[in-house]
Amino acid sequence: MSNIALTDAGPSAAAKPFLTRLGAGFVSRLVIIVPYLWLLFFFFIPFIIVFKISLSQSAIAMPPYTPALDFRDGISGFFVRFRELSVDNYVWLTQDALYFKAYVTSVVIAAVSTILTLLVGFPIAYGMARAPATIRPTLLMLVILPFWTSFLIRVYAWIGILKPEGLLNQLLLSLHIINQPLIILNTYTAIFIGIVYSYLPFMVLPLYSSLEKMDYSLIEAAKDLGCPPTSAFWKITFPLSLPGVIAGCLLVFIPAVGEFVIPDLLGGSQTLMIGKTLWNEFFANRDWPVSSAVAVILLLLLIVPIMLFQQAQARAQEQDK
Repeated sequence: MSNIALTDAGPSAAAKPFLTRLGAGFVSRLVIIVPYLWLLFFFFIPFIIVFKISLSQSAIAMPPYTPALDFRDGISGFFVRFRELSVDNYVWLTQDALYFKAYVTSVVIAAVSTILTLLVGFPIAYGMARAPATIRPTLLMLVILPFWTSFLIRVYAWIGILKPEGLLNQLLLSLHIINQPLIILNTYTAIFIGIVYSYLPFMVLPLYSSLEKMDYSLIEAAKDLGCPPTSAFWKITFPLSLPGVIAGCLLVFIPAVGEFVIPDLLGGSQTLMIGKTLWNEFFANRDWPVSSAVAVILLLLLIVPIMLFQQAQARAQEQDK
């Protein structure tokens, strides 16, 4: 009886490692599959829909474009409508200088805002990295704290600060720094202020992550060898923080190119940025095909910095290993 029991228990015990490996393999594959499924349903399929609309023509209908691809007329009807798609909207974008200026202006504003955010964020991140370990969590919380408030409310608050009778002008007038209110609201200066303020945490956090891992004994060694602080910064600190600089710049630049809320509220009606142009085409002109073409080109323009960001992340991970 005991031999039989041992014989029966043997295969079950041997099967447990196999089942464990099978479960571990399924979990590891699931971890890989889930992000791809997320991208498929929430990026690729919507992109295909928008791309299809960009090849359609505007119409007074619901939806406001034609043809609407469906199978109500069968397979043959579907292919007949498919052949009606054209690239006329993309040709139209090349012929109208408004869209080209909007793209260029958006890129320039995003680039300048990114540089300003880097200049403001680097000292903050460096100070956080060199602060005592006991207060670093508090400093991180202070950087993240603006996210606890609605983005729209924070941008609206800048209207009360920057308008001619706002808090900033009242302070400067009371200190006798200026004689008349400054015109900041509804200018590009207000847009830069809004973008730098709104996206500053996206710059500070990756910079802090890189600077915190830096071996500061290298700075001390450089000082012992007679290296000036400025040279030590450019030869040691900045190169070691470069992964954080690249990641922070891309995290600011990419959303700033397509920004709509800040230019609309702080820049005024005369501001020309592609996000605002896209909004007007969708909701004011109700020209979905042209606005979809604008969105597709904007996405293609942003693929390059996104790829650079992924490469920077991969290099940072390799350095961590």
